Amino acid sequence: MNLDTLDAQGWAVVPKLVAAAQCRALAASYDDDAQFRSKVVMARHGFGRGEYKYFSYPLPSLVAELRGRLYPELAPVANRWNEAMKIDVRFPPTHKAFLKRCRDAGQVRPTPLLLRYGPGDYNCLHQDLYGEHVFPLQAAILLSRPGEDFTGGELVLTEQRPRMQSRVSVVPLAQGDGVVFAVNQRPVQGTRGPYRVTMRHGVSALRTGTRHTLGIIFHDAK
Repeated sequence: MNLDTLDAQGWAVVPKLVAAAQCRALAASYDDDAQFRSKVVMARHGFGRGEYKYFSYPLPSLVAELRGRLYPELAPVANRWNEAMKIDVRFPPTHKAFLKRCRDAGQVRPTPLLLRYGPGDYNCLHQDLYGEHVFPLQAAILLSRPGEDFTGGELVLTEQRPRMQSRVSVVPLAQGDGVVFAVNQRPVQGTRGPYRVTMRHGVSALRTGTRHTLGIIFHDAK
């Protein structure tokens, strides 16, 4: 993972984070309701079109491993960002310690999720916050093959800077690639010091096929 890129633009691609066979197995698990605590049909809530399911505890081994492996790399970035934005919260070095902070505040429901999109489905721009304790970075892993399993369906990130129009990024991903990006705000260096920008993410409409994505959110939900 290129942390310089993450600092510069608020997102960074992690190539080949998950092997193709693991991607296929995770995508196939979408229909196994025993692994999930809830299902959300986006159109019912005005979130877009498509659906997603939140995993229940215990998480699948690969999902738990990714969560635990990525967090220690990102905690120093999160702490540096909060310091630059003059936010007092600091994050512990291990994910286990951070989850205890969440549990102590009543945030006990797991947030990693699988998303499934079909033709015409899309995800409106949003932020994954879920409670008082929010880790400022999250990850998404594309489980399907663009151009083969689906067309369209690009991950879109927007950045709103003060007194400026929004800047848009379309993130190119291959099967198994991950992208780490800001959940809510990140610091940008200005001429008078760092200032905050607000980021949101979504998915453009699929034209054909089926797209599965794994979302890794590090804080749990109330």
